[in-house]
Amino acid sequence: MANKLVIVESPSKAKTIKKYLGSDYDVIASQGHIIDLPSSKFGVDVENNFKPEYKTMKGKAKIINEIKKNAKGKDKVYLATDPDREGEAIAWHLKNVLSIKDDDKCRIAFNEITKTAVKNAVKQARNIDLALVDAQQARRILDRIVGYKLSPLLWKKVKKGLSAGRVQSVALKIIMDREKEIRDFKSEEYWNLTAKLLKDKDIVTAKFYGDTKGKIDLKDEKQVKKIVKSIDNKEYIVKDIKKSERKKNPPPPFTTSSLQQDASRKLGFSVKKTMMVAQKLYEAGHITYMRTDSTRISDDARKIAKDYIISKFGKEYYLNRVYKTNENAQDAHEAIRPSNIKNSMEVLDTFSKDEQHLYTLILNRFLASQMAIAVYDLTKVQVQVEDYIFNINGSVIKFDGYMKLYIESKDEKDEEQNNNILPEFSINEVLKQKELIPEQKFTEPPARYTEASLVKVLEEKGIGRPSTYAPTISTIQDRLYIEKERKIFSSYKFR
Repeated sequence: MANKLVIVESPSKAKTIKKYLGSDYDVIASQGHIIDLPSSKFGVDVENNFKPEYKTMKGKAKIINEIKKNAKGKDKVYLATDPDREGEAIAWHLKNVLSIKDDDKCRIAFNEITKTAVKNAVKQARNIDLALVDAQQARRILDRIVGYKLSPLLWKKVKKGLSAGRVQSVALKIIMDREKEIRDFKSEEYWNLTAKLLKDKDIVTAKFYGDTKGKIDLKDEKQVKKIVKSIDNKEYIVKDIKKSERKKNPPPPFTTSSLQQDASRKLGFSVKKTMMVAQKLYEAGHITYMRTDSTRISDDARKIAKDYIISKFGKEYYLNRVYKTNENAQDAHEAIRPSNIKNSMEVLDTFSKDEQHLYTLILNRFLASQMAIAVYDLTKVQVQVEDYIFNINGSVIKFDGYMKLYIESKDEKDEEQNNNILPEFSINEVLKQKELIPEQKFTEPPARYTEASLVKVLEEKGIGRPSTYAPTISTIQDRLYIEKERKIFSSYKFR
């Protein structure tokens, strides 16, 4: 009969941990928070040092009774809720419900659900970290105060029944400010002029730059027609050739926000879906904890990556790297990475499609972070026709390095690194014109936010935490403050 009890948050996590700890342990789940501020009233005594009024959450009385029943007669109770502020607060409420003494080292935490990590956590049990608990309480109370102060304003100005939040309000303002920028934007005309040139049997693309005195911005059709008239079917002479070697380092392993951004761009996942799928992978023991702002990885993980990269790609593709974590990061947990590459690869076929896609993204980013630099040559050819200058640009990958496995996605276009492979040119070589293509363009307003770009700006501005981005974005959509169409947020409803 089991004489120890471990309490986790998730039932699916309970099954995995029970398997690792054996028959001496019972493992049950609290199913998230059990105690919270009341849902029907303010619940914060502002005049008494912001004292919170905690209540058993609706539907959780039965779970609490079951937990008490399981804890009765046990020699030891371990609180193994998630290793973050929310998890610490849940552990603290469980400790109080079960009347566990303050000096009882009942708290265990692990960054990955593996047999080694779980067993080591039990050996290193500690007291509840009250600093983390206080941090969670402060944030929860602040959320309540902001919500209760702003919500009546929404009822008056927008619609009854709406509510506001500390992070939601700022996220919504960012979207609305961008909407205003777009509405106020005044488009201006400009032109591009492209020449298709013959180099022996090859056709190369040259873009208008200016004249021998410097750069010229093409503003209108009259200006472009004048240039076309003076250069049409004239000789294009190669005046300068510049080649430069460029090196590109891999990005660090995923944090919560970078995973959310990349999964949005590469997989089309919403932030909410990314976190749901990542939670399943974590609870099944396949990845480390998915709520983190650190790019740090353990020495053991780095050794596993080294062995895998060398065996699969060769020594030239490996480079040991240690990433510096942002100075504003809490750095409480490792970066997001596979818990056990070999084991996960063996069971990959048992994952759902979404789990396969997200796991593979996490795996490739983690491995790429320990791979060699990518090296490529940039070539810039300057050609002159009459007094005007055109540029021909291209690049060639010399060594793919980490890019063999992973290419970082971005919202912005990277014009410098295109893979336009060019033939060899020589100074004073004459190129013949095949076609001149003038194009009328208009300046465009700043782009509306996608989930990926919104998460990026929230992180850059220090608004909220990565773990709050998913519920924040979901809430402002669910309450119809914004709408999303083809991955793009807009605020048409309240314009």
